[in-house]
Amino acid sequence: MSGARDLSRANWFKSSYSNGQGGACVEVASNLPGIMAVRDSKHPAQPELAVPDHAWSDFTEAIKRGEFSL
Repeated sequence: MSGARDLSRANWFKSSYSNGQGGACVEVASNLPGIMAVRDSKHPAQPELAVPDHAWSDFTEAIKRGEFSL
């Protein structure tokens, strides 16, 4: 997406796959109109990724279908 997004009102939710041993730590915020924000919970001051909510939905559905090797 182009342009800076104001994520100051983001309500971050940590993935249930995140753990305290330095594993995959992902947080998402889905309360922002039209976008899904994603960040690394180990480094919350680093830049976030904001994508159109429909693109996030397509991405997560592709994961569920096994389209990516994880």
